[in-house]
Amino acid sequence: MICRPTRIALAISCAFASATLPAQAEDSTKTLAPVIVTADPLGSGESAMILAPARVLSGDTLRDKLGSSLGETLGHELGVNASGFSAGSSRPTIRGLEGPRVKILQNGMGSGDLSAISNDHAVGSPVGSARQIEILRGPAALLYGSGAIGGLVNIVNDRIPSALEPKATGETEFRYSTVDQGKLASFSADASAGGIGVHADGTALNAGDYRIPGNSSVLGDGDQGRLSFSGNRERSLGFGASLVRDWGYVGASVSTLDKLYGIRGADEKSKIDLNQTRVDIDSVVRVPLEGVEKLRFRLANTDYRHVELEDGDNPHVRFANRSTEARWELSHQPVSGWRGTLGLHTELKNTQATNLEGGSPTVPRTRSESFASFVVEERDFGDVRVNIGGRLESVSRRPQLALDRSFNLASWSTGALWAFTPGYGLGATYAFAQRAPTAEELYSNGAHHPTETYDLGDPNLKKETSNNLELSLQKTKDKLRWKTNVYQNKIQDFIFGAIGEVNLDPERALRDRSFRQADATLRGVEAEISYNLNDPGWFGRLFADSSRGTLDSLGNLPLQPATRTGLSMGYQDPYWRSTLSVLHASAHTRIASSSLSQETPSDAYTSVDASISYVQRYANADLTWFLLARNLLNEEIRLSTSLLKDYVPQPGRNFMIGVRTRF
Repeated sequence: MICRPTRIALAISCAFASATLPAQAEDSTKTLAPVIVTADPLGSGESAMILAPARVLSGDTLRDKLGSSLGETLGHELGVNASGFSAGSSRPTIRGLEGPRVKILQNGMGSGDLSAISNDHAVGSPVGSARQIEILRGPAALLYGSGAIGGLVNIVNDRIPSALEPKATGETEFRYSTVDQGKLASFSADASAGGIGVHADGTALNAGDYRIPGNSSVLGDGDQGRLSFSGNRERSLGFGASLVRDWGYVGASVSTLDKLYGIRGADEKSKIDLNQTRVDIDSVVRVPLEGVEKLRFRLANTDYRHVELEDGDNPHVRFANRSTEARWELSHQPVSGWRGTLGLHTELKNTQATNLEGGSPTVPRTRSESFASFVVEERDFGDVRVNIGGRLESVSRRPQLALDRSFNLASWSTGALWAFTPGYGLGATYAFAQRAPTAEELYSNGAHHPTETYDLGDPNLKKETSNNLELSLQKTKDKLRWKTNVYQNKIQDFIFGAIGEVNLDPERALRDRSFRQADATLRGVEAEISYNLNDPGWFGRLFADSSRGTLDSLGNLPLQPATRTGLSMGYQDPYWRSTLSVLHASAHTRIASSSLSQETPSDAYTSVDASISYVQRYANADLTWFLLARNLLNEEIRLSTSLLKDYVPQPGRNFMIGVRTRF
């Protein structure tokens, strides 16, 4: 696919003109506070991470990138792609790894959903209520579980207040999108009274089927101009309260999520009706004992379920997951120069997928238990900062009428960053990690219509073992900053779903997806250079990432990301903010062999986005009026990481207009 230069020039000139609108700010010295990565056990800033390169989205940057799913929101970040399955269920793919190897957290605890087992399952933490989204790639992510070989994403919504607000604060947002006639409303509010902090947030989204350029199918026999079964409806509500004292805080929250979204495949048309209720407890006690800096306890209980509806109204399979997760963390005061955190992490969950049309369950009811201990320590040796971390974990799977399995897992990592001159750092990390097969990989035996597959697990699968080496070079001070990362991840007994031809059995007229194992290698390089991202004035960012995954002796891994380059530039001051972004993805031809997948090559595409916003002071509130544009060139975008890319292109040209209020 070739983009005409005149169209690109037109888009760039329009966005550039908006960026040069006159500023009305009197104070041009406004700077942003340092961003703290809450998922880092040492509470480091974004630029100080050693055990994992970090990226944090917050404030206006997050709201500008906000999409209808987590994958869409993060899909243009360094080393991160979107699975692109549907408007309601796109997950992030990190460095070519996805599913159970990318862990999704909410406020540092597991999301409790079933999005990791299949791309058609939505993430149970709505992005519309997020105040900050953190991306951790590499070793530090392993401290949150064996399912984080690829990395983790932490969605922070601050539902349990950790500090008292001197006065009531809040935010509301309303936006309308043209591509799907979507309407989004969200709010969050915080207040305090008598040492009690309270929080409330909610979102409501109504979006219809979205417009596409051309035909939905690469064969030309699909939907024309608009993708059927791509609508998305979402409702979420959350409340939290905590007692805040000088010694720390203790609080709880409850939240609900109701979601209905469509899945459009080659032959199958489905909707998924999702419901989730979640209860969280969080407490911190500062200096409870001599030598202890703080003690933290967190608990999350999630009741998740969704029903897959064939043709939008015929119940076919009901998935359910009930989980309880607890985490104890003790941060000690420096000992011989070492500061760190140690803790315990437990999780109990019951998972099943019931065939509502009769017959054996798609996934039998399985009780999974895990118990883990972990430690991470850090110390400076002159100009060299050293991190070490480790995790020991025991995991069991106990299904009904099937073979019980138990796994003993070990993970450890070490890293060092040498500040060879002020503002510059040379880093190296090594991580050894193990992952237990999921219940779905072990015991599946049934049709899964949204993915158009008949899934066949293998109860004899072995645990995965990963060896990851990464080198980095970075500049982290002044307005001009840059970083580059080179990595190699060798995974022994990598578990993958081999997708074959359509089964000839009329009762199983779907493609068989059988879970198998083989050794795999993933290699990649990432580079990014930025100028003045946080201060008023002109700013810019240029990045590129490329990775390749192979199965030893079997060829390319399926659904790998294309090589990408991206450029963004703009202007910001206390009143105006305007950006222009161009992302080019190269053609992806390194596809898996036909014996592993029915994957096809992906064409190159260029995505052009732009935005402009203006802050208006009204009474005691700031009103931000904004206009966002996505895919300005109306490109036909098919993501190489999408299982259904040949039938599900990404949305066409989209304009979003809205207003955000902060008080």
